[in-house]
Amino acid sequence: MYFMSAESEARRRIGELGKITFAEYMSVALYWPHGGYYTGREPVGAQGDYYTSPAVHPAFGALLAVQLFQMWREMDSPSPFTVLELGAGNGLLCRDVTAYAKELPQEFAAALRYVCLDRRTPDPIEKGIPGTGRVMADGLPFQGIHGCILSNEYLDAFPVHQVTMTAGGLQEVFVSVEGEDLVEVLGEPSDTRLAGRLDDLGITLAEGQTAEINLELERWTHEVTGALERGYVLTIDYGRTAPDLYDPEARPRGTLVTYHQHLQTDAPLTMIGRQDVTAQVDFTSTARAGEKGGLETLGLVTQREFLSNLNLGILRQRLSSQSLSPRQMQANRAGIMDLARPGGLGDFKVLIQGKGMGSKRLWGLEPSPEAAALAEGLPAPLLTGQHLSLPNGRFSGGETEFEAFWPFPDAGTPP
Repeated sequence: MYFMSAESEARRRIGELGKITFAEYMSVALYWPHGGYYTGREPVGAQGDYYTSPAVHPAFGALLAVQLFQMWREMDSPSPFTVLELGAGNGLLCRDVTAYAKELPQEFAAALRYVCLDRRTPDPIEKGIPGTGRVMADGLPFQGIHGCILSNEYLDAFPVHQVTMTAGGLQEVFVSVEGEDLVEVLGEPSDTRLAGRLDDLGITLAEGQTAEINLELERWTHEVTGALERGYVLTIDYGRTAPDLYDPEARPRGTLVTYHQHLQTDAPLTMIGRQDVTAQVDFTSTARAGEKGGLETLGLVTQREFLSNLNLGILRQRLSSQSLSPRQMQANRAGIMDLARPGGLGDFKVLIQGKGMGSKRLWGLEPSPEAAALAEGLPAPLLTGQHLSLPNGRFSGGETEFEAFWPFPDAGTPP
């Protein structure tokens, strides 16, 4: 049986309609069942096109477990306490969270029920871990969840519309064909919500400025609030608040980028299905969509601040008490540092929203003596063969380049 490739499907749609929105093109490139980027091989890791925080060091999952532990306690310790991870991929974050939950007190690990949700069938590494499960679906086929809906680098993979401001007003970027080549063409916006989103944000694009708009936020929020009975939504991604995201001087061409084999290619109409296509998240609109759907915005911080508040520095300091070789020590220190590195993962944003939880402050949003006291009694997780070793890879120049950026001077000097 012949299956049409992602590029063939995009060209077929253009042939029928003359042009398609960039959002439709991006959807085909990423999610077409036969050769879309996310329906093929695993895109994360040394053999993929980028790496994410869970792959860098298990301290990321460990500190998420600490935050989830506090959430569970604030909810009066329900059992089960369900964590639904959206876009879980190979399940590495699931494995690290559930492993570290066993180090936390008050029967948290026994109450934790971790569910991985994905559109495709990856090669899972969490298979067989008690208290975990995997669901394959396009939407969120859940209801009555008491716990937390968690995502890491999930919203940035939503298809986005592109718009540009011309002398004649707002125009949308479409994809068409010219000769044998896919090309961008301008036309009247396909959806009134595009201009409406900018109006709601009080954003006026400068002439010549291009920007991306995710119209799927409201639908996604509706699904999330429908699935969550009571608890939290924890969203980690790279992005900005709207005034920063749509700054015409800083980002005149928007934020859309493409990646192939760890190199930024910035050619979205090529290598269809073989490269990542992504845009930064508008956290202002994400928070507002949640508020309209019944969620309360509890806080927005950088990943660096989030992990610092959860005492990443103490875990790093505790490495010195481990029996590690110099190479192992270097790899673990480099991984922990990279999680909080300015200009990289440390600049990611962490948005926490609540449903039926009031305005209780969470440890990841502000320093807490209670969180620090808990961290003092916890072990430092160590890299495994399923994580990256940054000094041995091509992802960084080694550990020394991170020393100047270490953000936790009170955590002691390097061992």
